[in-house]
Amino acid sequence: MKGLVVKNTGSWYTVLTDDGQLIESKVKGNFRLKGIRSTNPVAVGDRVELVTNPEGTAFITDIGDRRNYIIRKSQNLSKQSHIIAANVDQAFLVVTVNYPQTSTTFIDRFLASAEAYRVPVVLVFNKTDLLDEDERRYQQMMIQLYETVGYECHAISAETGEGVEALRSMLDGKVTLLSGNSGVGKSTLINRFVPGANLRTAEISDAHNTGQHTTTFSEMIPIGGGWLIDTPGIKGFGTFDMEPEELTSYFREIFRFSKDCRFSNCTHTHEPGCAVLQALEDHYIAQSRYQSYLSMMDDKESGKYREAY
Repeated sequence: MKGLVVKNTGSWYTVLTDDGQLIESKVKGNFRLKGIRSTNPVAVGDRVELVTNPEGTAFITDIGDRRNYIIRKSQNLSKQSHIIAANVDQAFLVVTVNYPQTSTTFIDRFLASAEAYRVPVVLVFNKTDLLDEDERRYQQMMIQLYETVGYECHAISAETGEGVEALRSMLDGKVTLLSGNSGVGKSTLINRFVPGANLRTAEISDAHNTGQHTTTFSEMIPIGGGWLIDTPGIKGFGTFDMEPEELTSYFREIFRFSKDCRFSNCTHTHEPGCAVLQALEDHYIAQSRYQSYLSMMDDKESGKYREAY
Protein backbone atom coordinates (compact mmCIF):
# COMPACT_ATOMS: atom_id res chain seq x y z
CA MET A 1 0.00 0.00 0.00
CA LYS A 2 1.29 3.47 -0.92
CA GLY A 3 0.45 6.92 0.39
CA LEU A 4 1.44 10.49 1.26
CA VAL A 5 2.66 11.54 4.71
CA VAL A 6 0.33 14.41 5.68
CA LYS A 7 1.17 14.80 9.37
CA ASN A 8 4.16 14.18 11.62
CA THR A 9 3.78 14.44 15.39
CA GLY A 10 7.28 13.19 16.14
CA SER A 11 6.32 9.66 17.11
CA TRP A 12 3.47 8.95 14.65
CA TYR A 13 2.98 9.72 10.97
CA THR A 14 -0.49 10.15 9.46
CA VAL A 15 -0.50 8.73 5.93
CA LEU A 16 -3.18 9.44 3.32
CA THR A 17 -3.26 6.26 1.27
CA ASP A 18 -3.85 6.26 -2.47
CA ASP A 19 -7.32 4.80 -1.86
CA GLY A 20 -8.27 7.67 0.49
CA GLN A 21 -7.71 6.20 3.96
CA LEU A 22 -5.94 8.04 6.78
CA ILE A 23 -3.72 5.58 8.66
CA GLU A 24 -1.59 6.27 11.74
CA SER A 25 1.84 4.81 11.05
CA LYS A 26 5.22 4.26 12.62
CA VAL A 27 8.64 3.77 11.11
CA LYS A 28 9.62 0.10 11.00
CA GLY A 29 12.58 -0.87 13.16
CA ASN A 30 15.79 1.05 12.53
CA PHE A 31 14.70 2.30 9.11
CA ARG A 32 16.97 5.18 8.07
CA LEU A 33 17.34 7.32 4.99
CA LYS A 34 20.33 6.43 2.88
CA GLY A 35 23.08 9.02 3.19
CA ILE A 36 21.18 11.37 5.54
CA ARG A 37 21.42 11.10 9.30
CA SER A 38 18.24 12.77 10.39
CA THR A 39 16.18 13.20 13.54
CA ASN A 40 13.11 12.51 11.38
CA PRO A 41 13.79 9.88 8.71
CA VAL A 42 10.30 10.49 7.29
CA ALA A 43 8.90 13.98 6.66
CA VAL A 44 5.58 15.47 5.62
CA GLY A 45 5.34 15.41 1.84
CA ASP A 46 7.07 12.04 1.56
CA ARG A 47 5.61 9.26 -0.58
CA VAL A 48 5.85 6.02 1.38
CA GLU A 49 4.98 2.33 1.30
CA LEU A 50 3.00 0.83 4.18
CA VAL A 51 2.25 -2.52 5.68
CA THR A 52 -0.92 -2.49 7.79
CA ASN A 53 -1.43 -4.52 10.94
CA PRO A 54 -4.53 -5.94 12.68
CA GLU A 55 -4.76 -2.97 15.08
CA GLY A 56 -5.60 -0.65 12.18
CA THR A 57 -2.24 1.11 12.21
CA ALA A 58 0.71 0.54 9.90
CA PHE A 59 4.47 0.37 9.52
CA ILE A 60 6.26 2.53 6.96
CA THR A 61 8.60 0.16 5.13
CA ASP A 62 9.97 2.31 2.31
CA ILE A 63 10.23 5.92 1.20
CA GLY A 64 10.02 7.17 -2.38
CA ASP A 65 12.74 9.24 -4.02
CA ARG A 66 12.49 12.91 -3.09
CA ARG A 67 12.63 15.57 -5.79
CA ASN A 68 13.63 18.15 -3.15
CA TYR A 69 13.36 19.00 0.52
CA ILE A 70 14.10 21.77 3.01
CA ILE A 71 16.58 20.70 5.65
CA ARG A 72 18.26 22.40 8.60
CA LYS A 73 20.64 21.45 11.37
CA SER A 74 18.90 19.70 14.22
CA GLN A 75 18.40 22.02 17.21
CA ASN A 76 20.57 20.14 19.68
CA LEU A 77 22.54 17.61 17.64
CA SER A 78 25.24 19.13 15.46
CA LYS A 79 25.78 15.92 13.47
CA GLN A 80 22.12 15.43 12.63
CA SER A 81 19.66 17.21 10.40
CA HIS A 82 15.96 17.91 10.61
CA ILE A 83 13.96 17.69 7.39
CA ILE A 84 11.22 20.31 7.48
CA ALA A 85 9.26 19.04 4.45
CA ALA A 86 9.80 17.07 1.24
CA ASN A 87 8.58 17.27 -2.36
CA VAL A 88 7.42 20.89 -2.30
CA ASP A 89 6.68 23.18 -5.27
CA GLN A 90 7.42 26.40 -3.40
CA ALA A 91 7.99 27.86 0.05
CA PHE A 92 6.42 30.95 1.58
CA LEU A 93 8.87 32.32 4.14
CA VAL A 94 6.85 34.54 6.49
CA VAL A 95 8.96 37.32 8.01
CA THR A 96 8.27 40.40 10.12
CA VAL A 97 10.32 43.58 10.54
CA ASN A 98 8.91 43.83 14.07
CA TYR A 99 6.62 41.95 16.50
CA PRO A 100 8.98 39.98 16.41
CA GLN A 101 11.86 41.07 14.20
CA THR A 102 13.13 38.50 11.70
CA SER A 103 16.89 38.81 11.19
CA THR A 104 18.35 39.07 7.70
CA THR A 105 20.75 36.27 8.70
CA PHE A 106 17.80 33.92 9.28
CA ILE A 107 16.22 34.93 5.95
CA ASP A 108 19.48 34.44 4.05
CA ARG A 109 20.18 31.05 5.61
CA PHE A 110 16.71 29.83 4.67
CA LEU A 111 17.08 31.18 1.12
CA ALA A 112 20.50 29.56 0.69
CA SER A 113 19.20 26.20 1.88
CA ALA A 114 16.22 26.48 -0.47
CA GLU A 115 18.59 27.31 -3.36
CA ALA A 116 20.67 24.24 -2.52
CA TYR A 117 17.66 21.95 -2.79
CA ARG A 118 15.95 23.78 -5.68
CA VAL A 119 12.90 25.08 -3.80
CA PRO A 120 11.53 28.44 -5.08
CA VAL A 121 10.86 30.89 -2.22
CA VAL A 122 8.40 33.78 -1.92
CA LEU A 123 9.10 36.22 0.93
CA VAL A 124 5.93 37.24 2.78
CA PHE A 125 6.33 40.36 4.94
CA ASN A 126 3.52 40.11 7.49
CA LYS A 127 2.06 42.47 10.14
CA THR A 128 2.25 45.51 7.89
CA ASP A 129 -0.75 46.92 9.79
CA LEU A 130 1.32 47.19 13.01
CA LEU A 131 4.24 49.14 11.57
CA ASP A 132 4.92 52.81 12.18
CA GLU A 133 6.29 55.07 9.45
CA ASP A 134 9.96 54.25 10.11
CA GLU A 135 9.26 50.52 10.23
CA ARG A 136 7.33 50.70 6.96
CA ARG A 137 10.30 52.45 5.34
CA TYR A 138 12.62 49.74 6.63
CA GLN A 139 10.27 47.04 5.33
CA GLN A 140 10.26 48.68 1.90
CA MET A 141 14.07 48.73 1.92
CA MET A 142 14.09 45.01 2.76
CA ILE A 143 11.63 44.26 -0.04
CA GLN A 144 13.70 46.27 -2.48
CA LEU A 145 16.86 44.40 -1.44
CA TYR A 146 15.38 40.93 -1.95
CA GLU A 147 13.53 41.83 -5.14
CA THR A 148 16.82 43.14 -6.56
CA VAL A 149 18.42 39.78 -5.71
CA GLY A 150 15.57 38.08 -7.57
CA TYR A 151 13.04 36.97 -4.95
CA GLU A 152 9.32 37.67 -5.16
CA CYS A 153 8.12 39.65 -2.13
CA HIS A 154 4.65 40.48 -0.77
CA ALA A 155 3.70 42.88 2.05
CA ILE A 156 0.56 41.68 3.82
CA SER A 157 -1.45 41.70 7.02
CA ALA A 158 -2.82 38.28 7.88
CA GLU A 159 -4.80 39.97 10.67
CA THR A 160 -6.71 42.42 8.41
CA GLY A 161 -6.50 40.39 5.19
CA GLU A 162 -4.53 43.07 3.31
CA GLY A 163 -2.58 41.50 0.42
CA VAL A 164 -3.61 37.94 1.29
CA GLU A 165 -5.71 37.31 -1.83
CA ALA A 166 -2.69 37.75 -4.13
CA LEU A 167 -0.96 34.96 -2.22
CA ARG A 168 -4.07 32.77 -2.15
CA SER A 169 -4.12 32.59 -5.95
CA MET A 170 -0.55 31.23 -5.93
CA LEU A 171 -1.47 28.14 -3.91
CA ASP A 172 -3.82 26.35 -6.31
CA GLY A 173 -2.56 22.96 -7.42
CA LYS A 174 0.77 23.36 -5.63
CA VAL A 175 2.46 21.96 -2.54
CA THR A 176 3.50 25.04 -0.55
CA LEU A 177 5.64 25.02 2.58
CA LEU A 178 4.85 27.80 5.07
CA SER A 179 7.82 28.56 7.31
CA GLY A 180 9.28 31.29 9.50
CA ASN A 181 10.21 32.25 13.06
CA SER A 182 7.77 31.66 15.89
CA GLY A 183 5.23 34.46 16.20
CA VAL A 184 5.34 35.85 12.64
CA GLY A 185 1.69 34.96 12.04
CA LYS A 186 1.76 31.69 10.09
CA SER A 187 -1.28 30.27 11.88
CA THR A 188 -3.27 33.50 11.36
CA LEU A 189 -2.36 33.39 7.66
CA ILE A 190 -3.46 29.77 7.31
CA ASN A 191 -6.76 30.62 8.99
CA ARG A 192 -7.17 33.31 6.30
CA PHE A 193 -6.33 30.86 3.51
CA VAL A 194 -8.46 28.02 4.86
CA PRO A 195 -11.46 29.24 6.86
CA GLY A 196 -12.27 26.40 9.19
CA ALA A 197 -8.67 25.34 9.73
CA ASN A 198 -9.11 26.99 13.16
CA LEU A 199 -5.43 26.91 13.99
CA ARG A 200 -4.55 28.19 17.43
CA THR A 201 -2.78 31.55 17.53
CA ALA A 202 -0.84 33.12 20.40
CA GLU A 203 -0.03 36.64 21.48
CA ILE A 204 3.58 37.80 21.14
CA SER A 205 5.50 37.57 24.42
CA ASP A 206 5.74 41.18 25.66
CA ALA A 207 8.81 40.46 27.77
CA HIS A 208 11.07 39.67 24.82
CA ASN A 209 8.96 40.62 21.77
CA THR A 210 9.37 37.05 20.62
CA GLY A 211 6.91 34.54 19.30
CA GLN A 212 5.45 31.60 21.14
CA HIS A 213 5.17 28.19 19.52
CA THR A 214 1.55 27.46 18.64
CA THR A 215 2.14 24.72 16.06
CA THR A 216 3.88 21.71 17.57
CA PHE A 217 3.87 19.36 14.58
CA SER A 218 4.03 19.49 10.80
CA GLU A 219 0.82 19.00 8.85
CA MET A 220 -0.40 19.20 5.24
CA ILE A 221 -3.68 21.09 4.80
CA PRO A 222 -5.61 20.59 1.52
CA ILE A 223 -6.22 23.82 -0.44
CA GLY A 224 -7.31 24.50 -4.03
CA GLY A 225 -6.27 21.13 -5.39
CA GLY A 226 -2.89 21.48 -3.66
CA TRP A 227 -1.46 21.35 -0.15
CA LEU A 228 -0.29 23.91 2.38
CA ILE A 229 2.35 22.57 4.78
CA ASP A 230 2.16 24.13 8.24
CA THR A 231 5.33 23.73 10.31
CA PRO A 232 6.36 24.68 13.84
CA GLY A 233 8.04 28.09 14.11
CA ILE A 234 11.81 27.88 14.00
CA LYS A 235 14.06 30.15 16.06
CA GLY A 236 17.31 29.55 14.19
CA PHE A 237 18.34 28.02 10.90
CA GLY A 238 21.61 26.11 11.05
CA THR A 239 22.61 25.14 7.54
CA PHE A 240 23.53 21.52 7.00
CA ASP A 241 25.75 19.57 4.66
CA MET A 242 27.00 22.48 2.52
CA GLU A 243 30.57 22.70 1.30
CA PRO A 244 32.26 26.14 1.43
CA GLU A 245 33.00 26.04 -2.29
CA GLU A 246 29.30 25.40 -3.02
CA LEU A 247 28.09 28.25 -0.84
CA THR A 248 28.74 30.95 -3.44
CA SER A 249 26.16 29.46 -5.80
CA TYR A 250 23.43 29.66 -3.13
CA PHE A 251 23.70 33.47 -2.98
CA ARG A 252 22.42 34.56 -6.38
CA GLU A 253 24.08 37.96 -6.61
CA ILE A 254 27.41 36.72 -5.21
CA PHE A 255 27.37 33.90 -7.74
CA ARG A 256 26.77 36.35 -10.61
CA PHE A 257 29.81 38.46 -9.72
CA SER A 258 31.99 35.47 -8.77
CA LYS A 259 32.30 34.50 -12.43
CA ASP A 260 34.57 37.53 -12.91
CA CYS A 261 36.94 36.71 -10.04
CA ARG A 262 40.62 36.27 -10.96
CA PHE A 263 40.82 32.88 -9.23
CA SER A 264 38.32 30.09 -9.87
CA ASN A 265 38.56 28.92 -6.24
CA CYS A 266 38.09 32.43 -4.80
CA THR A 267 36.43 32.45 -1.37
CA HIS A 268 35.49 36.16 -1.74
CA THR A 269 37.04 37.02 1.59
CA HIS A 270 40.56 38.37 0.88
CA GLU A 271 41.81 37.36 -2.57
CA PRO A 272 43.21 39.91 -5.04
CA GLY A 273 41.08 40.43 -8.14
CA CYS A 274 37.89 39.36 -6.33
CA ALA A 275 34.91 40.68 -8.27
CA VAL A 276 32.59 40.00 -5.32
CA LEU A 277 34.56 42.23 -2.94
CA GLN A 278 34.62 44.92 -5.63
CA ALA A 279 30.83 44.61 -6.09
CA LEU A 280 30.41 44.86 -2.31
CA GLU A 281 32.48 48.05 -2.29
CA ASP A 282 30.43 49.43 -5.19
CA HIS A 283 27.15 48.58 -3.31
CA TYR A 284 25.97 46.05 -5.90
CA ILE A 285 25.95 43.46 -3.10
CA ALA A 286 24.25 44.34 0.20
CA GLN A 287 26.42 44.27 3.30
CA SER A 288 23.79 42.22 5.16
CA ARG A 289 23.83 39.51 2.47
CA TYR A 290 27.61 39.37 2.45
CA GLN A 291 27.67 39.10 6.27
CA SER A 292 25.25 36.16 6.04
CA TYR A 293 27.56 34.52 3.49
CA LEU A 294 30.54 34.99 5.85
CA SER A 295 28.58 33.58 8.81
CA MET A 296 27.78 30.45 6.82
CA MET A 297 31.42 30.12 5.75
CA ASP A 298 32.32 30.39 9.43
CA ASP A 299 29.86 27.60 10.28
CA LYS A 300 31.77 25.25 8.04
CA GLU A 301 35.24 26.30 9.13
CA SER A 302 34.49 26.09 12.83
CA GLY A 303 32.73 22.73 12.39
CA LYS A 304 29.55 23.98 14.05
CA TYR A 305 27.32 22.15 11.60
CA ARG A 306 29.24 19.06 10.58
CA GLU A 307 28.22 16.77 7.76
CA ALA A 308 26.21 13.65 8.38
CA TYR A 309 28.07 10.41 8.84
